[in-house]
Amino acid sequence: MLDFVKLGIKEEILKPLRNEGISIPTPIQKESIPVALEGKDLIAQAQTGTGKTLAFVLPILEKIKHHKKNIQALILVPTRELAIQIAGETKKFAKPRNINVLVVYGGQDINKQIHKLKGRIHIVIATPGRLLDHLRRGTIYFKDVSTLILDEADQMLDMGFLGDVEDIIKRVPPTRQMMLYSATIPKEIRELANKYMKEPVEIRIKGDTVTLDEIKQMVVETTDRYKQEALMHIIREQKPFLSIVFCRTKRRVRALNGALIKKGFLSDELHGDMTQAKREKVMKTFRNLKLQVLVATDVAARGLDIEGITHIFNYDIPENVESYIHRIGRTGRAGEKGTAITFVAPKDRRFLNMIEKGTNQKIEKTMYKPEGKAKPRETTFEGEVRKRDFKGKGKASFQKGKNKRASRVSSKRSDKGKGLSKDRGLEKNKTGNKKDNKGKKHKYK
Repeated sequence: MLDFVKLGIKEEILKPLRNEGISIPTPIQKESIPVALEGKDLIAQAQTGTGKTLAFVLPILEKIKHHKKNIQALILVPTRELAIQIAGETKKFAKPRNINVLVVYGGQDINKQIHKLKGRIHIVIATPGRLLDHLRRGTIYFKDVSTLILDEADQMLDMGFLGDVEDIIKRVPPTRQMMLYSATIPKEIRELANKYMKEPVEIRIKGDTVTLDEIKQMVVETTDRYKQEALMHIIREQKPFLSIVFCRTKRRVRALNGALIKKGFLSDELHGDMTQAKREKVMKTFRNLKLQVLVATDVAARGLDIEGITHIFNYDIPENVESYIHRIGRTGRAGEKGTAITFVAPKDRRFLNMIEKGTNQKIEKTMYKPEGKAKPRETTFEGEVRKRDFKGKGKASFQKGKNKRASRVSSKRSDKGKGLSKDRGLEKNKTGNKKDNKGKKHKYK
């Protein structure tokens, strides 16, 4: 614990750390805690699972004046699940110092939140939408806020919260300290920092590549037709302890989860259409190891920090590097090993190329071939690639051949028609009249 003491953390906060089995600060904690305690603005780029939460929670607890009743620290996060998770961690360390924490998010009874806000609250952890609701109602005040945290800032951008975040920043005293934590720093986040932060210290924690070294990454080449079968085959083969399967849409989450349950897998789903009570029930079941597979959308699973996740399956490939990093960051935490498997159909090749370029690596690839089934050429991965290429660069030659065949058929029909007209000596014109070979018109009877 000597390292945490050297960083400036008091002994009374260290006891809960011991109870949690935490003895050595992570790189992000070593770098950012001294800066945070000095009151400087901070931009910290670090992946999920590197200890970011304690990197800002411990300095906040050091600076809170618990004898005051007003809100002194505000932590903004993109999702309800992440808000609940950070609140749980913060309360463990806040209790010995008599510091009160309130989590504020949509889906809760707002009147209960209003009642609690009238009491002695020191730290608020909130999602942007519900927090703005309280600001507009005049039920929350930030005049004593000295620390503002933006956690998972890039995801708040992806979810369209950037405007809401700016509105909230403007309501916080300009003298506050602002710290921004994110796995990636897109252009829009950089512009936000330049606009609202004062000479921020920048910290970047990463391995040799953008993604965590503890995660074994693999690509399974398949087709849309066999993707579901390939996923089930790999789950049976690798037997993950806990796993998350990412799908692009809520509809695909529901469909895949239903198929997994039908085949006997211990599976459940997590997406935005579920009630908060149902979401919390699913997460409790998952944490209690009563599920093996959690099928989820990106937004629903954002920020989840669950011990024991051994596998991440990208059933639908992420469409940008940031999403890929965030997804696979659910595993390989706290020095443990993890596995991330991405399923790639021929139409997904451009996304795979983008991910490999963005993470500066070549990912190991294998091909799934259904066992015991005849594999028509066009249903294999190579066959699908050939078909897609044929539609592009082979289109002209295909059309040329088609035109030749059409020309031959037309010529045969023309010759056949000429023979008939010679035999009958008559041709039918467009007006319904008929004429002989000399051009004389005759009326049909």
